[in-house]
Amino acid sequence: MTKLVQNPYWILIAVLVVMSFILFLRMADDKARAKSGQRRIPEATLFLLAFLGGALGGALGMRLFRHKTRHWYFALGFPLIALVQWGLSLWLLITHF
Repeated sequence: MTKLVQNPYWILIAVLVVMSFILFLRMADDKARAKSGQRRIPEATLFLLAFLGGALGGALGMRLFRHKTRHWYFALGFPLIALVQWGLSLWLLITHF
């Protein structure tokens, strides 16, 4: 068990989980803002959070809240970024564990 905890790649997994949760919440917030006519979260901000590790949360939020699904760059971008991020992270974890 100590070898598992000492592996620095678990930090990368933790960052992906936390950033995904943050982007998921931002997608919910942006959807609520869209419905109420408030100022929106810039698309560049949403993509920045996706690139910083939150793409999976963004993709889940997009589907759950039915938000940004008509924009092809979101519909393809978030899942593709998530696949790359999680695939590389799991590969690193497996090959260096």
